[in-house]
Amino acid sequence: MVGTTSAFGLPLLAATNSSIANPTGSSARRKWGMVIDLNRCLSGCTVCLEACRKENNVAFHGDKRWDIHWIRKVRIRRKHSAGSTEKSVILLCNHCENPPCVQVCPVKASYKRDDGIVIVDHHRCIGCRYCVIACPYNARYFNFKENREWHNKNYPKRMHGVAESCTFCAHFVDKGKKPACVDACERINIKALVFGNLNDPASDISHLMAGNPARGIREDLGTKPKVYYIGL
Repeated sequence: MVGTTSAFGLPLLAATNSSIANPTGSSARRKWGMVIDLNRCLSGCTVCLEACRKENNVAFHGDKRWDIHWIRKVRIRRKHSAGSTEKSVILLCNHCENPPCVQVCPVKASYKRDDGIVIVDHHRCIGCRYCVIACPYNARYFNFKENREWHNKNYPKRMHGVAESCTFCAHFVDKGKKPACVDACERINIKALVFGNLNDPASDISHLMAGNPARGIREDLGTKPKVYYIGL
């Protein structure tokens, strides 16, 4: 259903739900994931955040209560015997293998595609916000207000009254391209974000994970996140 729009004017990205057709870009042979190398990520860099906001018209209201961040950077503190250390960490939707947001959605607006990407169908979303509460990564947002800024005229502006989160830029992925955040990081030659097919042992992401100790956040929850970190 790529290329069609919902009642809210937002593009419908194909799902695994029987009522929503699968796109040609979605395949069970692929399982998309991301590795974030915190050793390469620059603490003050916001290139990936800006690229995501501009490409996807993510709402920015200038108000901490309402601002939406599909991808964000936070400072985390880890306590240890010698004291504590702080690190800048990139957070986004983990596109879980067992996504709690999908499990709690009463109308199947939240769904996981065959290729593992977790999406919200804004045509189905009733704004109940169960998914926002269920996400253990605080990566699902509810857009209370209409977006004031509309950077990308080729992509519909985000509307209010629906839940949303990072889509791995599925509209790019289905065309063989990389997510906007990954592309932006590569353009400045930092390459802290690596995206690819986890089911392909020859892919860059598989090689990176094979040669480095990569792990997800809160793997103990059983969500099986597909966003991994090196240096966490």
